[in-house]
Amino acid sequence: MACRFSFIVTTLALLLAAPIARAQSGGEVSGIWLTQAGDAKVRVSKCSGGICGVVIWLKDPINPATGKRQVDDKNPNPALARRPMIGLPLFSGMRPSGPDKWSGPIYNADDGNSYASNISVAGPDALKVEGCVGALCGGETWTRSAR
Repeated sequence: MACRFSFIVTTLALLLAAPIARAQSGGEVSGIWLTQAGDAKVRVSKCSGGICGVVIWLKDPINPATGKRQVDDKNPNPALARRPMIGLPLFSGMRPSGPDKWSGPIYNADDGNSYASNISVAGPDALKVEGCVGALCGGETWTRSAR
């Protein structure tokens, strides 16, 4: 009888804990995400079997030095250096590399370079964005934004 009771209690505990574990393990990647610095919002959506991310908002959309809209002026390609920051694709077609995780190149508008990157859902309102150059890696956590 004690063995049967223990089995029932264990089974109930596992069944009750399962939804909690799923809720804590991840969330939906699609949506609008605020960068850790709070200076940009990126719309992440599913595309081509992976995910894509595009800048849709800037805290400072006007360059104080020029009085004009921010452009991708760190890009080494002169034709791309004139494109507006709002609408700039940061990553496209990142491929699934695990549960709630994607890998592929990400563009860093701060220096005009692309880096190997991993993006993972860290919770319903947290997105971990990591990039590496050789053995040096860094990352930040983006938070879900209403708009």
